[in-house]
Amino acid sequence: MPSTPSSIVLSLNSKVANPMLSKVPVLRRLFRGGSKPSGPVHVLRLNGVISPTRSNGPLGGSGPVLNLESLAADIEKAFKPKDVAAVALLINSPGGSPVQSNLIAARIRQLADEKQVPVLAFTEDVAASGGYWLACAADEIFADPASIVGSIGVISGGFGFTGLMEKIGVDRRLYTAGENKSRLDPFSEEKPNDVAWIKGLQLDLHEIFRGYVESRRKGRFKVDDPRGLMNGDVFLGDKALEVGLVDGLGDMRSTLRSRFGEKVRIKLINKPKRGLPLLGLLGSSGRVGHDPLGAAVTALEHRALWGRYGL
Repeated sequence: MPSTPSSIVLSLNSKVANPMLSKVPVLRRLFRGGSKPSGPVHVLRLNGVISPTRSNGPLGGSGPVLNLESLAADIEKAFKPKDVAAVALLINSPGGSPVQSNLIAARIRQLADEKQVPVLAFTEDVAASGGYWLACAADEIFADPASIVGSIGVISGGFGFTGLMEKIGVDRRLYTAGENKSRLDPFSEEKPNDVAWIKGLQLDLHEIFRGYVESRRKGRFKVDDPRGLMNGDVFLGDKALEVGLVDGLGDMRSTLRSRFGEKVRIKLINKPKRGLPLLGLLGSSGRVGHDPLGAAVTALEHRALWGRYGL
């Protein structure tokens, strides 16, 4: 019987021992030829509320925001070198826009599949709602035992000012063409049909979210009914591992060293951007911007997203 090179034996035995090997790019790279990759691991930091708009307002803002426009160049940069061993997503986000969550995750997956580069996600304080959507773009998800993970659901809200307007003697005068043009107007009485409409949208969005999680986490859930996990609840990292929402526990640096060797090169692609408190309100001339009230409301909404998780 002809001899078989040890590297081939290692590769074959690994595939037999782990049928997921052919499906997880990082494992294919680790066992290819029996040697660990020598290229760097690029870290893409995803820290902030997921939103198409800025969060800075007159109250000092509420930190950075994530959207495809602001991240596109960094995502491209993370996957650009041919010798990159993996891309690590360092996630700390309470969620936000489902559209931006989907766009960011889709771009990461497009490049990962095109370049055949494995993607690992590491959750910090929170990877909830849209933050977990981003984590699911990775081939594997690792959490800190105290990380807040999940919140697979949809939430929306607003304010009603009809009582205040009546109290201060202000009449609402609204003219529209189209019977549904003024749905959920905060200065008009809430209508049952409008509530039913927004709840219908939420159910549709929830189904899209659940479908994405199911497709990305297929075969990894450890419960009989995975959809029972997708009701908006959050889990700490150790419980998330127990039910299959994440693949392991550990910090990024230790996990990467264990996976790629003690001398692995870890390179941060995008450094946190720190702006001035009034950046969202003041232009280069120092004059107040067009919509200071809107900027203030946006900042409060973003602050509330973090506040839901005690952050």
